[in-house]
Amino acid sequence: MTSRTWTTLATGALLALLAPPSSAGEIAVEAHGGYFQMAAENSASALFGSRGGPTFGGAVRYTFWRGAFVSAGARTFSKEGERVFVSAPNSPEQKLGFPLSIRLTPIFATVGYRFRHGHTIVPYVAAGVAITSYTEESEVAGETFNSDSTNTGFVGSAGLEVGRGNFRFGAEVGFSAVPDAVGLGGVSKVYGEDDLGGLHAIGKLIVAF
Repeated sequence: MTSRTWTTLATGALLALLAPPSSAGEIAVEAHGGYFQMAAENSASALFGSRGGPTFGGAVRYTFWRGAFVSAGARTFSKEGERVFVSAPNSPEQKLGFPLSIRLTPIFATVGYRFRHGHTIVPYVAAGVAITSYTEESEVAGETFNSDSTNTGFVGSAGLEVGRGNFRFGAEVGFSAVPDAVGLGGVSKVYGEDDLGGLHAIGKLIVAF
């Protein structure tokens, strides 16, 4: 073969390696629903009687090169309980009878990789940042008190997507860390818990385009 032929073949091979597969450029819209468990376990148990509850939300995902993707979305989680007094970490809590409710809304942006992209079963991993909005509302002696804060943290997840058509299903587990945050009725200072993150396990309904 001539040098020109080798050059043509090498150029073609390089373009074939660098060119994204035909399945790249996929956009998907996801609906999320599942369970969230707070990292501040002692504070949550004292105020609400449990650490977790239902969470729901959604996201938009764009697969831009082979299995690499970016995603952005939000989920929300809320709990209702009552204010308590705790004198020390090992002391029993005393119920005060004042209603208390909180809402956590993390808005997240992640990058990740879909293994076996284009197949019927696609595992994936992702990591990124979450901006978490925290809202606390309580009523004491007929007067309502509100507090709000916004904190930035880390989020990581791993999941599995099933299906190859426009409609698919998925399942995901992950965690978030939002350190140096405030809230949880004031008892979080007693327990030394300042993380508003936690664990999540969700199911997904996915529409891909």
